[in-house]
Amino acid sequence: MKTKHSKAPDPGELRERALGYLARREHSRFELGRKLAQAGFDEADIAVLLDDFEARNWLSDRRFAESWVADHRAKAGSVKLAFELRQRGVKEAIVEAVLDENRDSEFERAREVWQKKFGVPPADAADKARQLRFLQSRGFTSEVIRRVVAEGAGHRPGFNE
Repeated sequence: MKTKHSKAPDPGELRERALGYLARREHSRFELGRKLAQAGFDEADIAVLLDDFEARNWLSDRRFAESWVADHRAKAGSVKLAFELRQRGVKEAIVEAVLDENRDSEFERAREVWQKKFGVPPADAADKARQLRFLQSRGFTSEVIRRVVAEGAGHRPGFNE
């Protein structure tokens, strides 16, 4: 039986805790708010603090999204990146803007992921399906996946669909 009583954190700790989280890495407003709420801070106090941090540009969903994409784009396509950003509370307009800036490199990134994993053309239809599924699981668009696998297959008959 525990004898320790959990007490609510001191409101003065809120700012310090939030700055500590932001010092480690960028956070979306949603993420930071959730972490602070889980630590036991008052929701109203959190909202006021986050508004202040955004006004000072210490907290930015746009900057978080750019950082997230930069850190994860080598292994993930735009579909997966968009999903992950939405899960972290980033607004759709920011998701689209940040991903639009990275669309031109999606084919090259998918080709690098394919090359690292497979490196050889699919041997048969089952192998092609496996390669397609793998790239899909990484969140690349259907169009990019088809182009990468077709290029890897050397445009052999039956593999260009």
